[in-house]
Amino acid sequence: MALFVLFLVAIVLAQSFVWLIVCLFGMGLALGCDYPTAHLVISESTPTRSRGTLVLSAFGFQAAGALVGTAVGYLVLREDPNLLAWRWMYATAIIPAALVLLGRFFVTESPHWLAIQDRERDAEREILRLLQRKPPYPSDVSLSDSDGQDDGSAGYGALFRGRNLRATILASVPWFLQDLATYGIGIFTPTILAASVGHKREHAQNVVDLVANDMIAAKGAAFIDILLLIGIVGAVLLSDRVGRMRLQIFGFIGCALGLFISAQSVHYDGGTKMMLIFAGFMLFNFMTNLGPNSQTYLIAGEVFPTAIRGIGAGFAASFAKIGACMTAFLFPILLADIGTAELLYVLVGASLLGALVTWLFRIETAGVSLEHIGVDTGKDALADSGKMLEGQSIHSEAIAH
Repeated sequence: MALFVLFLVAIVLAQSFVWLIVCLFGMGLALGCDYPTAHLVISESTPTRSRGTLVLSAFGFQAAGALVGTAVGYLVLREDPNLLAWRWMYATAIIPAALVLLGRFFVTESPHWLAIQDRERDAEREILRLLQRKPPYPSDVSLSDSDGQDDGSAGYGALFRGRNLRATILASVPWFLQDLATYGIGIFTPTILAASVGHKREHAQNVVDLVANDMIAAKGAAFIDILLLIGIVGAVLLSDRVGRMRLQIFGFIGCALGLFISAQSVHYDGGTKMMLIFAGFMLFNFMTNLGPNSQTYLIAGEVFPTAIRGIGAGFAASFAKIGACMTAFLFPILLADIGTAELLYVLVGASLLGALVTWLFRIETAGVSLEHIGVDTGKDALADSGKMLEGQSIHSEAIAH
């Protein structure tokens, strides 16, 4: 967060294109570091029974932030309609980011991580901070030496050995496939925005046209962000009740259906064409946030042993963003070479493959303490992986109760 604030201030003051690129790269680097880490801060410091709800509630603020950011962009353009308005847009984020940075100094360190570092007394202190209440209860927490043991060896190599390989595939491959489809359907965004909020100038001829187009896009993006927010609300409500695996599989299938509906638009013209594109887009955006977009983020921070949980979550997020980059560079070429419908069918296949990989390598984490997730990967565990386990908690929770 310190790096993010630094580059955020620098980009507002950037005086050349080179420094603009440097600042954007620095901001991306900072956010990439924070993205999986923030998840672990929450998941390793919350009760087992509500871990999914709390992590995804925080994740939902990404969609809420996108909605607010879009509104800010629109207001800035309306009050200052010129090409330098982007500086004000970045400047509006400086104070909130600084407040988050300040708040990070008061966040508890993960007791799980402290315990495997053989810092049991520090872990006990942080547990007591998490359990603060009036009147004080419990008054003391004591961890045994065995509480700090972790069966996951450290290092990137551990991600590809033994039962950790299963977790790595489950956390990384579906997320990669989800990003392919999510960024791929963005091809239709300009068409949908134009149909939803009005027509824009196809070839901007002056600054007025550029600003007008951006304001149209901002209105449409706000509408789309609302759909994403509805999807994440569904994920928050259902993740701990239904289970991560069921929601991810169901979500992938729903995404495939949305993409398939959009693909049928190539056979029609006029209103029917727009209706199919819009209906498919709506369904996809709702199902991706209900399922794979939210669940892949949640699962990546749960399925690994504590010793490699940060490495595993970071690797999964990085591997997924390869899919996002492939979409940005390859899809325009594929769109020109094979056509719209064929490309959408490829994305349908990617979504269905995501559902299949999730099913084959499933490790249900809902209602299971972080110390017990994925310990048993035998046939019985596979057969019961869709069932939510209850009554399991970290040692400190058991002592507290």
